Order: sequence, then structure tokens, then C-alpha cells
Amino acid sequence: MNCNVLIVDDSPILRSAIAKVARLAGVPEERIFFAGDGAKALEVLEKQWIDLVLLDLNMPVMDGEEFARRLRANAALADTKVVIVSTESNQDRLDRLRALGISEALRKPFQPEDLCQILVKLLGANPCAN
Repeated sequence: MNCNVLIVDDSPILRSAIAKVARLAGVPEERIFFAGDGAKALEVLEKQWIDLVLLDLNMPVMDGEEFARRLRANAALADTKVVIVSTESNQDRLDRLRALGISEALRKPFQPEDLCQILVKLLGANPCAN
């Protein structure tokens, strides 16, 4: 896959685990980017084209919901695919995120094959080739 993926999670261990699954799904290591909170993720997006964001919700500085709102408010980034990867179980919060156009939601802890299936579904065999 020739796509850029941004993993946004405040846990370095979870960022690493999610990156491993992304690599298994075919995303090259050099196309995987990281941020520890929503504010840092917006900084990455200012500098780097990202095709898919794998987003935790409960983080310090800027949580995932605020990040998603700001992402959708930015015309240049509004169509970026976002998958929630979180322990969040509050249905009202998840519904608000779906209303923002979040592609999928995966609850932690997750099975690696479930995340892999979502990546293949959203990114396809080679979705970013021009």
C-alpha cells in the first residue's frame, strides 16, 4: 500500500502495536506517522499528507473528539479517513463522532485481524496509487 497512516494515541506501547498491525496489512514502515495527542496530530497533518488517521479518543492536551472536529472544519483535511481505536464506550460520544463522518470504530483491546480488516477495507489493495 502506498498510503500514509497517522497513529494518534498517548500510549507509546499502543502506537507500536497499531503500527505493527498496519505493517502486516501492507503499509510500509516509512509511511506510518505518530502523534501522542490531537494537537501533535494536527501538526503532522500540516506537514505531511495523511490518507488515514487511527485515533484514540482519551488523550491529554487535545482529545480525539476535539481533533476530529478541527479536522472536519479544515477544508483541506475534511475528507481524511478516520478510524477510532479507543476504549470509549459512551454511545452518545461515539454517535457525535459518527456524525462527523468517522469511518469506523474499533474498541480496545482489539484483535489484530480486526484492525487489519478495517485497514484493507478503507485503504484497499493500493488505494493511493495515482
